[in-house]
Amino acid sequence: MNKKTIRDVNVQGRKVLVRVDFNVPLKDGRVVDDTRIRAAMPTLQYLLDHGAAVILMSHLGRPKGSPDPKYSLRPVAEHLAQLLGQAVRFAPEPVGPQAEAMARDLRPGDVLLLENTRFHPGETKNDPEFARQLAALAGPEGLFVNDAFGTAHRAHASVVGVAQYLPAVAGFLMEKELTFLGRLLSQPDRPFIAILGGAKISDKIGVIRSLLVRADRVLIGGGMANTFLKAQGKEVGDSLVEDDAVPEARALLDAGEGKLFLPVDVVIADRFAVDAAKRVVSVDEVSPGWRILDIGPRTVARFREICREARTVFWNGPMGVFEFPPFAEGTFAIARALAELERAVTIVGGGDSVAAVRQANVADKITHISTGGGASLEFVEGKPLPGVEVLEDR
Repeated sequence: MNKKTIRDVNVQGRKVLVRVDFNVPLKDGRVVDDTRIRAAMPTLQYLLDHGAAVILMSHLGRPKGSPDPKYSLRPVAEHLAQLLGQAVRFAPEPVGPQAEAMARDLRPGDVLLLENTRFHPGETKNDPEFARQLAALAGPEGLFVNDAFGTAHRAHASVVGVAQYLPAVAGFLMEKELTFLGRLLSQPDRPFIAILGGAKISDKIGVIRSLLVRADRVLIGGGMANTFLKAQGKEVGDSLVEDDAVPEARALLDAGEGKLFLPVDVVIADRFAVDAAKRVVSVDEVSPGWRILDIGPRTVARFREICREARTVFWNGPMGVFEFPPFAEGTFAIARALAELERAVTIVGGGDSVAAVRQANVADKITHISTGGGASLEFVEGKPLPGVEVLEDR
């Protein structure tokens, strides 16, 4: 990684504005999954141990550019205080007189969390004035640290704009993401296998194209496989299909001949419901009126066999409707297959895939679990990420 990190700068006595990804699920005013908060802890602890005063900013949910109590970060401040074992001050606004006064009073070792950046209309527009106000909270000697890889693909004020006013470096989580994902683009140990799933092919056409060049094998499952099957002229019944993307799928099949692998059997259901009647059939035997909701056991065995020799595996997207237990086996089987690979670097990105490895109780056997779904896909596609581009080079 050629970007500067917090190790490359002196933070002693400085106010450090840190973009974190605290977009965590809340229920009844409490944090119900603190994975993203814990992921930022090494960076926060380093800054505090090295004499910085820390000002944290994050979005949560999708408020419409104005305050909305259900998206307040106040419960996150309380949870973070427990994890850090110290007080975390909370500014009830992202910028403004109260935030300015609270930031001014900070001393080395103090932590301040600003209210949801998306409560301000300037956040998603990358408004220069909003970015300037955020940066000003850190003062003339301030520093900007981006540790929110999950939002690095968004050119928002708290991700990109503040870097116009403060020196900008990466936190440890950002560094880890760029190191592991960067290896996929530059020097993956081979064979390099990519596994892609999820509902839509249209979201992933660019990344499939990129991986057909970089990977040795690309395995396709999930709803997006249906569009490829239709492109091969197969009956897919009432399955989810993107008809507009069929020509593109056909082109990818031609480009990926010998490299791109589709399901050979599937689990079909008579309706989209957890208690639907289901059966396993070959991809040539899908009945009209039925729909494909998971990959079948022969496909699992085939994918597992392909992965067995892998030295690098990247997985993004479930193999079926894994929210329904009867149609989760394909996804969980892939999670377990990756966990069994002792010699391979395994990288999992995307919310559903990450949830699957956790539910399958194999998260500790995955080399790297990415915190960025959309960001990791765009990065692997080879697109520049705005939140990374603005960081200072070494």
